[in-house]
Amino acid sequence: MSQVVFEGYFVLFLIITLGIVLGNIRFRGFSLDISAVIFVALILGHYGFIVPPAFQTIGLLFFIFAIGIQAGPGFFGAFQKFGRQLLIVCIILVTLAAGIGYILGYTYDIDPFLGVGLFNGALTSTPGLAAAIDITGSPLASIGYGVAYPAGAVLTILIIHFLPVVMGVDLKKEEKKYIDKITEEFPRVINKNFVVENQNIHGKSLKELKIGTMTQAVISRVKHENQAFTPNADTCLFLGDIVKGVGTEAALHQVEFLIGKVSEEEISLAEDYDVNWVLVTNKEVINKSLNALNLTAYYGGTITRIRRSGIDLSPQRTSTLRFGDKVLLACGKENMSKVMKLLGNDEKRLRETDFLPISLGIVLGILVGSVNIPFFGLFDFSLGLTGGVLTTALLLSRIGKTGPIVWSMSGSGNQLLRKLGLLMFLAAVGTDAGAHIVETLAEHGWKLLWIGMAITVVPMVFTTLIGHYFLKLNFLTLLGVVAGSMTSTPGLAAADSKTETDAASVGYATVYPMALVLMIIFSQVLSMI
Repeated sequence: MSQVVFEGYFVLFLIITLGIVLGNIRFRGFSLDISAVIFVALILGHYGFIVPPAFQTIGLLFFIFAIGIQAGPGFFGAFQKFGRQLLIVCIILVTLAAGIGYILGYTYDIDPFLGVGLFNGALTSTPGLAAAIDITGSPLASIGYGVAYPAGAVLTILIIHFLPVVMGVDLKKEEKKYIDKITEEFPRVINKNFVVENQNIHGKSLKELKIGTMTQAVISRVKHENQAFTPNADTCLFLGDIVKGVGTEAALHQVEFLIGKVSEEEISLAEDYDVNWVLVTNKEVINKSLNALNLTAYYGGTITRIRRSGIDLSPQRTSTLRFGDKVLLACGKENMSKVMKLLGNDEKRLRETDFLPISLGIVLGILVGSVNIPFFGLFDFSLGLTGGVLTTALLLSRIGKTGPIVWSMSGSGNQLLRKLGLLMFLAAVGTDAGAHIVETLAEHGWKLLWIGMAITVVPMVFTTLIGHYFLKLNFLTLLGVVAGSMTSTPGLAAADSKTETDAASVGYATVYPMALVLMIIFSQVLSMI
């Protein structure tokens, strides 16, 4: 019995259990949430309980892959729109941290090799430490890292938890602003009926009019001489016809300008006609455009809306379908079941988690992370496990599907993989750090700890103030950017727990690669001066 208590697998789940219980305790609205696991792990680690390092690596890979897959669709759009601002925050934070590390190290006569370890530990950057050890060949870097890492990880979590409170930021309002911003970029899709009044389009087909191209709206129904039907590209419009347009408010305004005024006359559904929401779960149609599917020609059906991640999109002929999309399908009843089968409409498949894309994606990420990249002939660096897997996951999520493999994951599957990975990672990191923290402090003094804490706290607080008051970034995104600039997985967990949106994850994923490169470069520089 006593032997089992010290087994790695028992310790892992004991820490997770105690951490979750502690994290659920709220004091004046504040709780540590999932981050409490690392505090429990530090305490048990000090008393000799150890979680095997393999759990740390596996947990990290699961967590980072899930983050990349979740953030991928929003990452590239965010990078194009806000990339420069987010990267400014990242560059300021890492540069300031390196500067503080150098100044304090010089002031207190700290060995440069020990200083570079403090720098990487304070920013919780294992890849940067690996680069420093590779260049210096000195154990001092590892010692500095061991001193600064526990405090860096804990302080990052605490700052992300408390800074919004201290600054008086209402995170619920920030979450609403983020959602409103997304809604503004993807306006609500509505429908209106119009009467054909423009004589210039009388007798012309939808193909000739190019309504989709000109207005970004879809014509889903036409009523001609009291007969309602689903139009195709060859359908001609005549004066007095009633047409149903589906699109954004701006798109329908263009339809009104092209066709005629809005009509209150309804287009009733024929008895043999139906409209249903359908789930896209068939791998064969993933990444295919509506033009390629040509539902109108084959089945007399029309997709009038695409709901993706809770946002309604107005479909175009070039719009492609992604796994998990929900589409509003208008179609004759005799063909409705055929189109549903074509698209999938299988909720069970949506809830299932396919582990082949996960394992293959992680394998590819590990290989990408192991590639050495020359930096202007000065030195080589690699993305490492974290950077390689994150970069690969972002790209695979963007691609969506390769052959029969669908890289997208259901929301529940992603959340399970992400949380499981994070719990394993925090438990292993905490016990490893807890085992050495007291001895390291006793041997090298508290001076190193205070330097490490300064490298962690000052850049985080300063860049948060800059990002919030000067760059006017959404605070949830900013928390993710700060965690990403610190390359702090526990920090991301703390930021992610503040919101139901992907705001923090997108911010983290946007700056992480740049932060990684900067830390490796500064590690090289600090080792040589």
